[in-house]
Amino acid sequence: MKVVVVGGGYAGMYAANRLAKKVKSAEVTVINPRPDFVERVRLHQQIAGTAVAATPLTSMLRDGITSRVGTVEKICDGGVRLDDGTSLDFDHAFLAVGSTVVPMPGTVPVGTWEGAERARVALAALPASSTVTVIGGGATGIETAAEVAGARRDLRVRLVGSSVAGIFSRRAYRRVRAGLERLRVDIVDDGVTEATDGAVRLRSGAALASDLTLWAIVADVPDLAGRSGLQVDADGRAVVDEYLRSVSDERIFAVGDCAAVPGARFACALAVPQAAHAVDTLAHLTEGRVPEPYSPRYVARAVTLGRKNAVGQFTRPDDTLRRWYVTGRTAVVIKEMASRGGKYGARTGTGA
Repeated sequence: MKVVVVGGGYAGMYAANRLAKKVKSAEVTVINPRPDFVERVRLHQQIAGTAVAATPLTSMLRDGITSRVGTVEKICDGGVRLDDGTSLDFDHAFLAVGSTVVPMPGTVPVGTWEGAERARVALAALPASSTVTVIGGGATGIETAAEVAGARRDLRVRLVGSSVAGIFSRRAYRRVRAGLERLRVDIVDDGVTEATDGAVRLRSGAALASDLTLWAIVADVPDLAGRSGLQVDADGRAVVDEYLRSVSDERIFAVGDCAAVPGARFACALAVPQAAHAVDTLAHLTEGRVPEPYSPRYVARAVTLGRKNAVGQFTRPDDTLRRWYVTGRTAVVIKEMASRGGKYGARTGTGA
């Protein structure tokens, strides 16, 4: 059985390694645009120069899995066509291309490897007393602003968002903002309508000077599913059935951010469980067993605030917030364990 995994992120790597373990008859090929597995949750550290967020794919794949560097142009009837004109046939495919960023003109995106590298180089070149503006009040923006502020104390760092830390309960919200303020991050609760060379203009009409403006909003997905004729939702995510199979082609599983799973939001925390469930479904079908429907289950939301602080907010399985949260070193340890666990799972295809 030939299985092609399109995408080498958390979901794709986990799926490939778990397939090699659980479906012994599978000949697995992973196709990824770059030769590295990129830890999306560490790109803010890559930008600030406090960690490296890339690991060679070949060091993370189980023996027997083939990796190929390339971009899939289209998923055809039982095959994928690459940008170099070649094609690969499959019996089953896993679409795991994740999410992407469409930045505002005049900004540098931080949610992709290429954007993070551009941001790292630009940040390193900034002289003391320069101003860095981070646009985005969610986890990506908070962690980017905090990491930059902690690593470059000689810069002025500003975080702009319609509701900075609004994803947390009131008490955790205050803790996040207090942590940012301790790092001397200026918080601006406003939207941005325009970014130009040297300034950003706010929805309120104010204009703020900015020597480097970073776009920290991840809200889009690659258009591969739609381009391939698969049914997609209004956001371009592949519509799937209760087993995470494309409703247009049952041979194709869609997992991670690119899958339109009811109740799921963009989150690396869901990439691994979805990949695990999809692989187990294929294993069950191969063995003639009845698979179980997938249901997303959340545990927590967490953000790091530099190297020594973090805030973790516990959630119910449906992602509604619980009252309990943790801060400080305890939250840092939890976040680091989750990050390392995600990479370990992607490397081994175990757990979940």
